[in-house]
Amino acid sequence: MAIARLLGGPLDGQVLPLEDPDLERYIAPYGEGQLVYERDGALEHTGEHDGPTEATFRYVEATEDINPDPDGRDE
Repeated sequence: MAIARLLGGPLDGQVLPLEDPDLERYIAPYGEGQLVYERDGALEHTGEHDGPTEATFRYVEATEDINPDPDGRDE
């Protein structure tokens, strides 16, 4: 098993399961669009007894504008 650690953007700090540890881009659905994260560095914890393999991904862009208050309830 591998995990993706997301840095930056709306999903900052999230840790998610990662099916393919060799993945270079992680694309997640978000609202009406998608968030794009790119691999940042080498895999960590690749040994047999040091926990799940971990890949860090850094936020690059969103395919749609990110509006944290789309319905105006936070005003």
